[in-house]
Amino acid sequence: MFARSVSIRLKPNRVADFTRIVESEILPLLRQQQGFRDEITLVLPEGMQAVGISLWDRPEDANAYSGAAYPQVLRSLQAVTEGSPEVHVFEVSNSTFHGISTGAVRAGIGRTSAAVDGAGSAVLSSATA
Repeated sequence: MFARSVSIRLKPNRVADFTRIVESEILPLLRQQQGFRDEITLVLPEGMQAVGISLWDRPEDANAYSGAAYPQVLRSLQAVTEGSPEVHVFEVSNSTFHGISTGAVRAGIGRTSAAVDGAGSAVLSSATA
């Protein structure tokens, strides 16, 4: 699994607008992308900086999104952001929610996947690689 981290500077007093844009425009677009698994968006308490971390099955999926759909995301956020975003792609080495342990996966021991039950709790299941 791979993570794409995008750090952006928000214009003053635009957190509510930023959150609305993420929910109504960006998340639906992400859900349409091949290999997309999850998104978490963080905003500093003073509301001037945000980080979006999207999780992808393969680096090729994250790269395809970057070239095809990400420009639309930037256009959607233009009214609430300042400057250019800083983007990094990482290999996910551990995730308690997604049940990832890179060492175990690479060793062929197994892979654990997570789903969310009706109560909103993570339910983990394991499968051999």
